[in-house]
Amino acid sequence: MSQTGRAVLGQAIAGQRRHILLSSLTITGHHMGEAFVPFALGVVIDQAVDGGTGELALWLGLLGLVYVGLSLSYRVGDRAANRAAEQAAHELRLTLTRRVLDHRGGAETGRLPGALVNIATGDAGRVGMVDLVIPAGVAAFAGIALTAVILLLISLPLGLLILLGTPPLLWLSHRLGKPLEHRSETEQEHAAQASGVAVDLVSGLRVLKGLGAERNALRRYRLTSQESLRATVRAVRAEAGHHGVMVALNGAFLALIALVGGRLAAGGHLTIGQLVSTAGLAQYLLGPLSDFAWLNSEFAQGRASARRIAAVLASPPAVTPGPHELPDPATGRIAVRGLTGTGLSEVDLDVAPGEFVGVVATDPAAATALLAHLGRTADPEKGSVELDGTPLTGLDPGDLRAVILVAEHDARLFDGTVRANLTANDADLEAALAAAGADEVVSSLPAGLDTVLDERGRSLSGGQRQRLVLARALAADPPILVVHDPTTAVDTVTEARIAEGVRALRRDRTTIVITTSPALLAVTDRVVLLHDGIVTAHGDHATLVAEHPLYRTAVLS
Repeated sequence: MSQTGRAVLGQAIAGQRRHILLSSLTITGHHMGEAFVPFALGVVIDQAVDGGTGELALWLGLLGLVYVGLSLSYRVGDRAANRAAEQAAHELRLTLTRRVLDHRGGAETGRLPGALVNIATGDAGRVGMVDLVIPAGVAAFAGIALTAVILLLISLPLGLLILLGTPPLLWLSHRLGKPLEHRSETEQEHAAQASGVAVDLVSGLRVLKGLGAERNALRRYRLTSQESLRATVRAVRAEAGHHGVMVALNGAFLALIALVGGRLAAGGHLTIGQLVSTAGLAQYLLGPLSDFAWLNSEFAQGRASARRIAAVLASPPAVTPGPHELPDPATGRIAVRGLTGTGLSEVDLDVAPGEFVGVVATDPAAATALLAHLGRTADPEKGSVELDGTPLTGLDPGDLRAVILVAEHDARLFDGTVRANLTANDADLEAALAAAGADEVVSSLPAGLDTVLDERGRSLSGGQRQRLVLARALAADPPILVVHDPTTAVDTVTEARIAEGVRALRRDRTTIVITTSPALLAVTDRVVLLHDGIVTAHGDHATLVAEHPLYRTAVLS
């Protein structure tokens, strides 16, 4: 997917054009009303001085109507602008989520989960803010134009001063915003990295405590957090410097307008009312000019965030759809031919339809690589994995996952009820819960299947979470199920019961268990031993334990 930061920004604006247009029109009306008020006040003063009662009443009534319009137009415009900003940010979050969840993968490569969350929240919000400031910029431009016209009618020198002085101020604001854009992008990158490290730290807290590695983990987070803090301080300083310089320049410009107006009044070229109008218009201009500074600041940050979002959306996929159709129906035959990759070297393996096969890998990297290739989250460097004679690389990865389900060891539960996490009809669910030993877990929960889990099911023990995750995989009832170490956190008695339950439930359905658990391996049809990246032994569990020292060491030590 080809994406650029400019395209992301353009889509965020175009997608909310109706709300932006409504907001631009109403806030422009508000600004024009504000610009009209000083002019009307000046006329009222001149009418009062001249004694024109009828015209004075007319202008006072008109002034009252303007104030009513000011109140209503701002409410409508501000509501529409905020809606545009929030909806644009929401759409970006959905787009990012779809990309991250895309079956082809690739968006997560080189990015921590917390960093992706930061992009989907902070950066999406900053891009959405652009939709909020556009109406303010349009209205500010219209207000300055109206002010220039009014001042031209009052005094040609004052009108020309506005017309000739505003463009250089806007250009200067844009140039001063360039360092802010660069520092904002750096700030968001460091913030994303800090978020990623924090998520990793929290999710692995129990493991860290078990290893006694809390101090090193905290040191790593502290260093990352300090880098993020320094980047944020630099960005805030750049933003504050930009605002400060622009306020000073705007103030000097307004002082010049007031000075020229005062000298014209002293020379008799302006009436008292016109002088009041000039001073009021000069005061009013502070708002539009400040809006332009705000607009430039938000655009700078929005452009930086849009580039970061575009980088995720444009991430090359880890795998691409192939031209072949899935076998219908799939028999469940798996053939691995010369599979080579991380931890694997010329691996050959055949799994017959309905066979229950155990795989023991002495190298964890080999197990991880085999899972990735069976689930097609990565394509092999060399060799192939075939489903019913069709290479997986020739199939669409989204369609493939309806046939081959890979239940990884670190699969997680989600927020919501237990039932929503397991997603199956009650009949299938009951059998899956019993096979996974999760029926005991559900019966111990206060509301059973309707118990609401907290984040990632942290209120459950490791063994309880594992059993629910296994039940979820079994309830899906795929033609081919691949599970990785599903019982490492349960006791041996429960593990033996789970092994028998899984074997019975998956009868006549192709199942591959990658594990070193003796209980699970004992119920398989046969076991394959992977050592040094190659298949070094195969046979039934009992024979391998008795006759193969390396296998015995791997599963019994």
